[in-house]
Amino acid sequence: MSKRYMLITPENGIDILKSLAAPARLSILTLLNKQGPMNVNDIADVLGLPQSSTSTHVNSLEKAGLIETESQKAKKGSQKICRTAYDEVVLSFKEPKQTDQDLIEVAMPVGLYSGCNTTAPCGLCSSEGIIGFLDSPDTFHSPERMKAGLLWFTKGYVRYQFPNNARIAGKEIKELELVLELSSEVPGTSDDWPSDINISINDKLIAVWTAPGDYGDQRGKYTPDWWKLAGSQYGHLKSFRVTADGTYVDGMRVSDITLADLELDDHRSIRVRIAVPDEAKNPGGLNIFGRGFGNYDQDIVLRLRT
Repeated sequence: MSKRYMLITPENGIDILKSLAAPARLSILTLLNKQGPMNVNDIADVLGLPQSSTSTHVNSLEKAGLIETESQKAKKGSQKICRTAYDEVVLSFKEPKQTDQDLIEVAMPVGLYSGCNTTAPCGLCSSEGIIGFLDSPDTFHSPERMKAGLLWFTKGYVRYQFPNNARIAGKEIKELELVLELSSEVPGTSDDWPSDINISINDKLIAVWTAPGDYGDQRGKYTPDWWKLAGSQYGHLKSFRVTADGTYVDGMRVSDITLADLELDDHRSIRVRIAVPDEAKNPGGLNIFGRGFGNYDQDIVLRLRT
């Protein structure tokens, strides 16, 4: 399995270095790397720390992007599950290259899909307000959809068409990565509302990720103030990566689909389909968060490593 690493410099890594300066936070990262995902109470017990201090340290590490958290249902209320975002943090004093010649990246706004088929409840909105009519699949065909920073539906799909810039440049693709922020979709909010979200590339199903819930326990970092609904505040930033030896979700191998199966060299575009099919075991809908919504101010990103 490929390691996940974060490369920082003295110029761009001040906040991360400050977060790592506390011995307790280093102990938390070390524990999570050894033991895997844990809840805050267990971390506090193992390290002998007060729960309040542990929560503060976890929040600092999450803000720095060093760990990821998600809420899961517990016997009483909910619990915060923590996992490391990276296996290594590398501090480099070398001048960073102006461009990475081996990386081709395209950011696609969530509303710029090339095809769709959705069922209500559904909708789209921009940073300014609701687009069209709520719970009307016809709104997904409106030209205003291109302004969308958030979309949601119960069942169906949206399909995006990315340019295959590696093929245009005559370069061999060694790795493909799709990164986007996702959650399930429930009327209202529930952190226990699983949904099987299917990710396909060039008509090949590469992965099924089960979103745990639709979150409303806190406002998304970038969710605009006018958004008053309880749920759909933020999601999980997911990485779907296809290599020569298989497909990985957040660094964990999930399928045998390889780059060769995607036949990337045969097409000038790369078709990405995000769906909740009718036959899904957990048909809990989905939210796709784009720029201006959720916890990550980014569009849907496709990266090609050559």
